[in-house]
Amino acid sequence: MEASKALIVKKKLTDIQYIILYFFLYSFIGWLMETIYSLLVLGHFTNRGFLFGPICPIYGFGAILMILFISKYKKNSIKLFFASAFIFSAFEYLVGFALDAIFAAKWWDYTYDFFNLNGRISIFYTIVWGFIGLLFINHIHPFFSKKIEKSLTAIPTYILKVLIYLMPIILIVDTIFSSLKYLGKL
Repeated sequence: MEASKALIVKKKLTDIQYIILYFFLYSFIGWLMETIYSLLVLGHFTNRGFLFGPICPIYGFGAILMILFISKYKKNSIKLFFASAFIFSAFEYLVGFALDAIFAAKWWDYTYDFFNLNGRISIFYTIVWGFIGLLFINHIHPFFSKKIEKSLTAIPTYILKVLIYLMPIILIVDTIFSSLKYLGKL
C-alpha cells in the first residue's frame, strides 16, 4: 500500500516541479544553517540571507546543481569529491562576483584565508565543498528525498501544485524588494 502511494505522488509531480520543491527545501535548510551558525558565533539572530524571507537561494541552486550534474558520480567518491569541489568553487566565485558587481557588497570574504582567489573562494572552502558534495549526494539528499515522498502522499494534488507555483512568484517578489533595498531604492 505504501509503495503505491509513493507511486501516485511520483505521477502527481513533473521533474520541474520536483526541482522547484527541492530548490525551496534546500534554500530554507541553507538559511537555517546560516542562521544557527550566526546565532552561535554572534550570540543573536541575524538574517544571513540576501532576501527578506527565510531562504538562501545559493544553497537551493547548489543543491539543484548537485542533483542534476554531480549525482552521476555517486558510485565514484573521488570523481564526486573533485566535481563538487570544482563546480561549487566556480559557482561560489561567480555568485560572489555578481553580488559585488551588482550591489557593491560582499556577503563573504576569504581575503585572509590561505590560497584564496580575490577573497571569493579559498582552498579550504574548495575542499569543504568536495566533502559537502559527498555527504549531500550519498546521505542528505536520499534522506530528504524519502521524507518528501512520504510527506507528499498526505497533501492533495491541487494544494501541492498551487504551492509549487506560488513559491517562485514569492521568490521573485522577494528578490525584487531585496534588490531595491540593497541598491538603496527602498
